[in-house]
Amino acid sequence: MQRVAGLVLIMTTMILACERGQPTIDQVDRIADLFSGQAEWIDMSYSFNEKTIFWPTARNFEFETIEAGLSDGGYFYAANSFCLAEHGGTHLDAPIHFAEGKQTAAEIPIHRLVGPVVVVDVTTEVEKHSEYLVGANDLEAWEAEYGQIPDDSIVVIRTGWGKRWPDRESFLGTTLTGDAAVPELRFPGLHPEGAQWLVEHRQIKAIGIDTANIGGGTRGSDGPQPLDQSGIPLAVRAHQVLAVEDIPVFENVAALDRLPPVGAYMVALPMKIGRGSGGPIRIVGVIPN
Repeated sequence: MQRVAGLVLIMTTMILACERGQPTIDQVDRIADLFSGQAEWIDMSYSFNEKTIFWPTARNFEFETIEAGLSDGGYFYAANSFCLAEHGGTHLDAPIHFAEGKQTAAEIPIHRLVGPVVVVDVTTEVEKHSEYLVGANDLEAWEAEYGQIPDDSIVVIRTGWGKRWPDRESFLGTTLTGDAAVPELRFPGLHPEGAQWLVEHRQIKAIGIDTANIGGGTRGSDGPQPLDQSGIPLAVRAHQVLAVEDIPVFENVAALDRLPPVGAYMVALPMKIGRGSGGPIRIVGVIPN
């Protein structure tokens, strides 16, 4: 394990040297701290299995055992086959998901998938209003308490919704599937104005949330979610604002309650699907000693 960590440290240092010139002693020490064995590594992805929640119009996870037992040669051998849609479980929404001509899952640069992470906690607001949409005022309030969101950060929104996983009805707001389910989806998200504020005022690498859709559900407390001035649902518009700027989105992020508001790092590496509009993603949070 120490040898692997050492190799990762060398590779990371080389990446820094290539992208930003020769790394400083401080940068090398910071990287060494992350792989020293003293840092806390947190698994922030849900396992894929028969309980995994997918978008209601998507195909659910399918798993088939091909081999599991002693082979003719006398040794144990296991192999399986699986099938799944791009948008389910802890997954990536690539920019092309909502913006024609933008980056696919395979085209997103690695540097946009790793970096320092800030956690915007709106659990109190969500407890009062389960369809709460995070706006510019929430982001400004966070900055008033913790300081300006640093450039090249990954922003994640903690709504507290993860405690509902994997109860499909509680998590999505409906047990329906197919097109009939979409108008009934109820959960919090990011308001387009909040997305626009981030795009215009901050230089973020990516954004994530602990719900099934960055823009929230498609149904409000009193009926269908409102539309923007162009007639597009707010849940879709938030996606568009981010996608046109090639900002990747991580959805159904787990264990956000284990990250501090500032000071942690995130590594979010998706399956590299050519032409993919998204796909499964393995996310880990790292809290330095």
